[in-house]
Amino acid sequence: MAKLNENYLNLKESYLFSEIAHRVDKYISIHPDTKIIRLGIGDVTLPIGSTMIDALHEGVDAMTSSSTFKGYGPERGYDFVRNSIVEYYKRNGVSIEADEIFISDGAKSDTGNITDLFDKDNIVMVPDPVYPVYVDTNTMDGRNIIYIDANADNQFLPMPDSNVHADIIYLCSPNNPTGATYNKEQLKTWVDYALANNSIILFDAAYEAFITDEALPRSIFSIEGAKKCAIEFCSLSKTAGFTGIRCGYTIVPKALTVTASTGALMSLNAMWNRRQSTKFNGVSYIVQKGAAAAFSEKGMQQSRQNIKYYQENAKIIANCLAKKNVRFFGGVNSPYIWFECPNEMESWAFFDYLLENVQVVGTPGAGFGKNGQNFFRLTSFGNRENTIEAMERIENLL
Repeated sequence: MAKLNENYLNLKESYLFSEIAHRVDKYISIHPDTKIIRLGIGDVTLPIGSTMIDALHEGVDAMTSSSTFKGYGPERGYDFVRNSIVEYYKRNGVSIEADEIFISDGAKSDTGNITDLFDKDNIVMVPDPVYPVYVDTNTMDGRNIIYIDANADNQFLPMPDSNVHADIIYLCSPNNPTGATYNKEQLKTWVDYALANNSIILFDAAYEAFITDEALPRSIFSIEGAKKCAIEFCSLSKTAGFTGIRCGYTIVPKALTVTASTGALMSLNAMWNRRQSTKFNGVSYIVQKGAAAAFSEKGMQQSRQNIKYYQENAKIIANCLAKKNVRFFGGVNSPYIWFECPNEMESWAFFDYLLENVQVVGTPGAGFGKNGQNFFRLTSFGNRENTIEAMERIENLL
């Protein structure tokens, strides 16, 4: 009889967003004519820019001729994409090399798949509240997970405790779900902690394009010493609206090494390359053509217009909450607004309350951890008309 990975028994019964979909579908089955406004899942709604569309068409057209046809591509990604990312980082004041970049189908996949590089006996530290994928993927592997409290008292930006040791540390900034963003001094503290503990920071920068404060770091590699202790993940899903096209990248510095039990010095860059070449066949040439265009100055200019639109939505949400004296976080350098449920309601109860009374869907904070029990997340990725209507409904309800 086949033996199963029984670590799956330790997972929650359903993924957070699956449970949300289940509750909404149940409501719609009873009220089929009701207009539901969804401000829960962080999916974009605006079309991608014409520069990326033109590049995608060029990729498709290349497939029509044997002289330009592309089959299997390099596992790391095509040079033209990786070089465009190098230039993008350079414009943001960060120096990386093309052979430190690995193109993938998204940050979600890579933040989970990166666990292949690490022994199950590593201690994994995650903030609470946290993006569920960090916890679930390590639970699947049977690792010991410890939590650090992110709460209103520390502005949802927890800092390391020198008395607590962790081998692997997940950080997300700007944060999902809270919208909180670390400054350079705070990230330097984390880097120093990782270096002192021989730890690896897994840094999720999926929302870096929403940072408007130039004093805030958009990459952990803007911090001295980070290339010796950190791996960075990013995605075009929110940067350029590629949620349905699927493209992201992971940066594994060549300076990042770990000593094996045999005494051998192992390069995580080489290990990740070996893993990807074994388990991943790369992102399609067509998608990578679009990705390269997204990192061009013209492509970024078009994407920033979309981001600006979402930032205006965030202001509409924030203004409503402020008007009703509801305490909230995020919404400035992040597309997420994280607010305290009124009247000390628990988040799933508040989810049902909004759905049943004003037909607005958000994300219960409890789905991100115990510290989210009385908090709720709304996203700014809806269209303008729906965002305005949703907040009018909520304003009249609260």
